[in-house]
Amino acid sequence: MTAPTLPGLEPVAPTPAAAPRPGSRAARMALPRSVDVLKEIAAEYGVCVRPLAMRRTDLETGLTEVIDLPCGATREDKCAPCAKKNRRLRQAQIREGWHRDDEPVPPPQPASEEQKALILLRGHLEFARDEASRACQYDQVEDIDDAIREVEDAITAEGLRGRVAPPHGSVDDDQGDEDTGRRRKRSTKRRQDAPDLPRRKVERRTVGKTYTGPDGSAYRPSMWLTLTLDSYGPVRPDGTPVNPDRYDYRRAAWDAVHFPRLLDRFWQNLRRCEGWNVQYAGCVEPQRRLAPHAHFAIRGTIPRDVLRTVAAATYHQVWWPSVDVQRYTLDRLPAWDDQASTWVDPDTGLPLTTWNEALDAIDDDPDAEPVHVVRFGVQVDARGVMPGTQDAERTIRYVTKYITKQAGDCHKMTSSRQRAHLDRLWQELQVTPCTDRCANWLLYGVQPKKAHAKLKPGRCKGKVHQRDTLGIGGRRILISRDWSGKTLSDHKHDVRAWVRALLGTTVGLDGVDDQGASVEPVRHAWELARPDDADVPSLAHRLLRSISERARWRSELLAAKDRAAQPHADETTNGPASTTGEGQ
Repeated sequence: MTAPTLPGLEPVAPTPAAAPRPGSRAARMALPRSVDVLKEIAAEYGVCVRPLAMRRTDLETGLTEVIDLPCGATREDKCAPCAKKNRRLRQAQIREGWHRDDEPVPPPQPASEEQKALILLRGHLEFARDEASRACQYDQVEDIDDAIREVEDAITAEGLRGRVAPPHGSVDDDQGDEDTGRRRKRSTKRRQDAPDLPRRKVERRTVGKTYTGPDGSAYRPSMWLTLTLDSYGPVRPDGTPVNPDRYDYRRAAWDAVHFPRLLDRFWQNLRRCEGWNVQYAGCVEPQRRLAPHAHFAIRGTIPRDVLRTVAAATYHQVWWPSVDVQRYTLDRLPAWDDQASTWVDPDTGLPLTTWNEALDAIDDDPDAEPVHVVRFGVQVDARGVMPGTQDAERTIRYVTKYITKQAGDCHKMTSSRQRAHLDRLWQELQVTPCTDRCANWLLYGVQPKKAHAKLKPGRCKGKVHQRDTLGIGGRRILISRDWSGKTLSDHKHDVRAWVRALLGTTVGLDGVDDQGASVEPVRHAWELARPDDADVPSLAHRLLRSISERARWRSELLAAKDRAAQPHADETTNGPASTTGEGQ
């Protein structure tokens, strides 16, 4: 039974909004902007929306033209077309190196007789220099050094990699480091709270194990691995802590800053434990609780128990001065003494502890402990992936899901509780030292390494202190050196070579590659063109021209693909008929 409604108070159905009057301001504002449509079409065709205008001059003919080069941004908020292109290249790089059954890097070629002769000549010069130095014939030493430099240049020109020997003289002159004494050494003895790992000699192979099925078929699976950090307190499903006062933000900030070194230690331990050069390709991204974790594609298979054991036994110790007490705040900071060229206490005028003095105190203390120890959490997710399956492609897309976004944009903050959690973590990151030269050391009464007057405590320009990075200041794309045997530039060259072969051309479509290098670098001279130069068109004109050019390229590429697929279709459909026609 429903309650009676008083007369005149019956609910009225909402009337649909009337269309704005033609010619009114509301009607004009409802029309799409032509500039936005232009950028949308540019993104659809993969045209860089903020190209770099470069002036190219032909040194033979003197012809000068302005060429737009892509900005090469890797983030969508800067340039979505370039970021998506970089993501596709990373996916191709992971796909090419993940399930390889051969070594990607061939062994070095044997040295030629000319190369061996140059090395022998370099040895004779080294012997002569040693004899002249013993006899205090320094004028001959200078002449021999000049000859050594010429031989070194000849060795490089002959095609040998690297340097035969370090140059003579003061090796550390260009470093300007104040540490001129002994090198600091830390004990390599493992911690008592970490399990021991077997150590084997690492073989020079990167290919995993081959398995044989019941039917006799051979297959070589690979793996997908996820590594996370330890817990800092209970969290809700949205990633916010249940009790913010008990959440360990300090340890979360320190773990995020030193997470790259922990990953390096993990791969070192895994290779020593397994006994072969394990290869990986992955990405570092934040969890919903804003702590970093990493996804990796691993070539070959490793037992899950081994992965969990290595993760539990991996740690990284930070041997830095103590940060238990913050002696200064942003309202009361140390002062710079111009006469003494040092930082001093604002009240007493006494100089702060230098970086070397702080490290010497740690070395002299037999009971000293590291200021922080980074460890992995108990959650280690690993599973096998077969090559050529949909699971493999899905995993590649998952690994590269957030590489076009800033770390702080991976998870949207939709509630005040999430924004407050981010603010508390960022406030801790602002006062956390990132390196031995970080200005934040002044907040703890220690002068950083190579201290100078321009340091601003609490305002270090390091990436880990920025709000958008969440403490992830290093590289987020981590690919081992022998993954595919190619760099990202090599993969870009492979894509261009595939397009040229499909179109039947031998040079690029515009004479330049995606990195801005010309096809004939010796023939052309490049310089940056200013936007206000008379020969530089407006950005809208350049985008329109690039869209038209890219549309023609796409049409030619699709037509070439159809022509390449046509013979296979003819052989499949009209194979017997064509054979009969040839016989007649």
